[in-house]
Amino acid sequence: MEYNSDEIKKILPHRYPFLLVDRIIDGKEKEFIVGIKNISISDAVFQGHFPNHHVYPGVLIIESMAQVGAILLLSEEENKGKIALFTGIKNAKFKGEVFPGDRLIIKCEFIEKRLNIGFASAKAYVENKLVAFCEMSFAISLP
Repeated sequence: MEYNSDEIKKILPHRYPFLLVDRIIDGKEKEFIVGIKNISISDAVFQGHFPNHHVYPGVLIIESMAQVGAILLLSEEENKGKIALFTGIKNAKFKGEVFPGDRLIIKCEFIEKRLNIGFASAKAYVENKLVAFCEMSFAISLP
């Protein structure tokens, strides 16, 4: 499973500046997915978030992980054309800072799906160093 930015836009409703996944580089339906978010100094968030110490906000790392998790769930044949609404997060931890120039590698694993609720776990890395992790839930629905 690989998707470029145009293919991602066919799956997710998000658009600039809130589309926080640049590419999907690997994955297997109902198992796992690997996505990339390139952090750039030109990202709008750096204008106001710690202007003298450019740390990428943890909440946007979580949102990037959620978008990759949503792609994992929405890539299933029965979910094509639907949306994934982020409904829950637990056990979230931040283990390191993310800066402009970093490449966030996000690995999500499918946990289970019950009716229209999907569950996944996610880990975010910069240069093989774990920077964040969490478990997430999503409601799968029609747009």
